[in-house]
Amino acid sequence: MSYPVRIALIAALGGFLFGFETAVISGAEKTIQQLWSLSDFWQGFTVASSLIGTVIGSMIAGVPAKKYGRKKVLSVIAVLYLLSAIGCASVPVWLLFVFFRFAGGIAVGASSVVGPMYISEISPARLRGRLAGSFQLNIVAGIFIAYLANFLFIRWMGDAAWRWMLGIMVFPAGLFWLLLRSIPESPRWLILNGRDAEAIPVMQRLGESNVNKNIEDIRLSVAEHRESLFQARYAKPILYAVLLAMFNQLSGINAIIYYAPRIFEIAGFDKAQAYLQPVYIVGCNLLFTLLAMPLIDRFGRKTLLLIGSVGMIVFLALTAQALRTSTANSNVLIYLIGFIAFFAFSQGAVIWVFISEIFPNTVRSQGGSLGSFTHWIMAMAISWVFPSVAAVTSNGIHTGVVYSFYFFAAMMVLHLLFVWRVMPETKGRTLEQIQKELGIK
Repeated sequence: MSYPVRIALIAALGGFLFGFETAVISGAEKTIQQLWSLSDFWQGFTVASSLIGTVIGSMIAGVPAKKYGRKKVLSVIAVLYLLSAIGCASVPVWLLFVFFRFAGGIAVGASSVVGPMYISEISPARLRGRLAGSFQLNIVAGIFIAYLANFLFIRWMGDAAWRWMLGIMVFPAGLFWLLLRSIPESPRWLILNGRDAEAIPVMQRLGESNVNKNIEDIRLSVAEHRESLFQARYAKPILYAVLLAMFNQLSGINAIIYYAPRIFEIAGFDKAQAYLQPVYIVGCNLLFTLLAMPLIDRFGRKTLLLIGSVGMIVFLALTAQALRTSTANSNVLIYLIGFIAFFAFSQGAVIWVFISEIFPNTVRSQGGSLGSFTHWIMAMAISWVFPSVAAVTSNGIHTGVVYSFYFFAAMMVLHLLFVWRVMPETKGRTLEQIQKELGIK
């Protein structure tokens, strides 16, 4: 395994914890609601408490990543994951549970900024899509393992299993913290902080053929820029990152991930089957993310997004139609698998790659925070509201869920138009070339 691939995969383990922490609550959320007698509103808040943390984590992560370096911030993130797992698995009080969910959310939000940022900065241009995409691959692997663990714990331990579901994250979090000790600091961060002597051997190990020229390009890319992100010259990357992040969540992906067992119970599956069906969905998510990895640098970001948009529109609409019946409908599983396949192949594979590469060197940490903040504020809003919307029924039909899926399909129509008419292609360019092509001088 080459050096850049190895260190990228270590950094991408933050994505595994991101995915696990995000999805594992789906197995515990109904038990928690019963345990603490929560209304639908406060249940939505309990689930969304992690997402409130992700919003804050994504907002603040860019500042320490810029000041102290990417590697140090990744280590702090690993510690937060550890504390969250221990706390959520052991506390007897609802407020403390919410606090540790919040802490885990901060880790997720910060990880979604700093992980892709670090990977994009250490990756050769020809591999950057695949290596930055490994972060997303680890996210879906974490989601898959979380759902599988939930299903197994429910089978073996019943409703008492929820603490095991949340606590098992201690093991990958500890491994992530240990492995981070073996990776170097980002050479771009070192150069931007006047530490060229430390950056040169790292760049040589990463396979850079002309180290001196690369150092000069990095310096030139920031020579005339002020430090604030919110300037007219950065309007294009801000627009692209914010819109892509919004559409990612307006697909309904996190409503499905967080509440999959609940959706399958609404579709007429019994409790055991309601926990098993999501395993198939996230297994499909993992498979199609793997398929997208070698294609993202071959066909480009836009092509994958265009294909994915069409597929998501079709399968979201079919899911909504299938949920309009009050009887069990096995087609819901087929349609949701279809949606997840197209999401994983497109939005899932592209979002963190694109956001990590679209901003210039001098404001990449701020730009990554903005994209991640947008993503998570939308996720928080949708996840908080969904339980209340799902409770709306008419004549035995969960009309709230039905119209939610129609809404998600309509948003993907707008996403298709955005990608087709507005979004640029970034494949095969260095980070400095992307900056020039966007007209940022």
